[in-house]
Parts: sequence; C-alpha cells; structure tokens
Amino acid sequence: MKAIYILCMRQLKRYVRSPARIIGSLGQPLLFLVALGFGFRSMFAKAGGGNYINFLSPGIISMAILFNAVFSGIEIIWDRQFGFLKETLVAPVSRLEIVFGRMLGGAIVAMAQGTVVLVICVIAGFRIQNSLLVPLAILFMFLIALLFTGIGTVFGSVLQDMQGFPLIINFLIMPLFFFSGAIFSADGLPKALKFALRLNPLSYGVDGLRGACSSVYAYGLATDLIVVTLLTAILLGVGSYFFSKIQL
Repeated sequence: MKAIYILCMRQLKRYVRSPARIIGSLGQPLLFLVALGFGFRSMFAKAGGGNYINFLSPGIISMAILFNAVFSGIEIIWDRQFGFLKETLVAPVSRLEIVFGRMLGGAIVAMAQGTVVLVICVIAGFRIQNSLLVPLAILFMFLIALLFTGIGTVFGSVLQDMQGFPLIINFLIMPLFFFSGAIFSADGLPKALKFALRLNPLSYGVDGLRGACSSVYAYGLATDLIVVTLLTAILLGVGSYFFSKIQL
C-alpha cells in the first residue's frame, strides 16, 4: 500500500509542478465548449433539444478526462527511457502494486482536470439538475478516468517509441470521443452508427455522467454503471498484465 501511495503522489506532483501541462490540457475542451456550445446552442434549442450547454458539458468533461487518462501511459515510456522505471521495478515491491499506483495516480490527475473543466462548464451556463446525484456523477468521472488510464497503460507498456505513442493514441481516442454521443444525440442516427455507439465504452461513461447531471440518458443509469464498472475492471487487469511483461 505504501508503494501505491508513493506512486500516486509522484503523479500528482508531476501534475501540480507543470502549469503549462494544466493550461495546455484545457485548450481542446474549452475550444469545443465555446465553438460547439455557443455555436450550436440556438439551433439545438430550435430543434426542440433544450439547452445545448447542458447536453454538451458532460461530453466535454469526459473528453478532458479521456485525453489526460490515456496520455498518462506515455510516462511509462518516458520513465523506461530515462531509467526511473528500472529503479522502480527492482524495488522490493510487487509489480501489481506499482502498476496500480501508477494507474490510480493517473486517474486522479485526469479526474482533477475533469473537475476543472466541470467548474468552467458551470461558469459557461451548465446546471446540474439533481444535486443528490452529484456523488454518482463523481463516480462516473472516476470510472472513466480509471478505464482510460488502463488503456494508456496497455499502450505505454507495449510501445517503446515516444513519438509513435501520440499518433496511435489519437488514432484510437478521436473516434471513441466523436462516436460516444458526447456532442450529438443518438436519436435519429442510422442503425450502423447506433450500433457503433453501443460498442464504444466511452458511450456508457458519457451517458451515465449526463444522466447523473441532467437526468437525460439513452441507456439507463444502472446499465451505464454496470458496463463502465465491468470494462474498468477488465482494462485494469489487462493493463496490469502488460505492465508485468515489460522488458527493460
């Protein structure tokens, strides 16, 4: 447990000591919030969809968490190249504790970034409909962070090229984000796209977060919670397995 705590704190210190990273990671979510939220707000309202900021904000929060969580995997490549990972792995601690500490730290950092974006969304006009469901919304944010930290850990453990990691991850997560229902409703989509949304793990995280915040959901809160929890557990296991197989 001590190793998990130390690695979590190390991840948090890296985050706090890098104002450029904090500000830089806010750029894309803010761009989407302003450009889409205010650009399509009147059209969304005229179409009978209600307040587009309320619909969009959970997707933007999920986006901030998604990108930060997945890109935590690049730190594994970084630590491997500069020798810190070797020092960590030769310590008298199980690799399972090491990977859980790294994953938990990455998830907490991603969730912190998502919380900052949540505050910005509230300033922009986002309103949580049921304050009693706020703990559930926080749970969904944490599960999304853990789920995609697991994915980042898998790729960080397998890849050794620091330049190739962002290219592969962007190729993976951009479709996941756009086909998750984060920026548009699944209503009226062709059956093929609806099926793609159902296969997307982020769809259930976004839908659960939106349901907890604004009581609007496509699959049901219970379904969202069960699916995201199961997928998170699976990805944590897969990430742990690949991390344990790292060859230095």
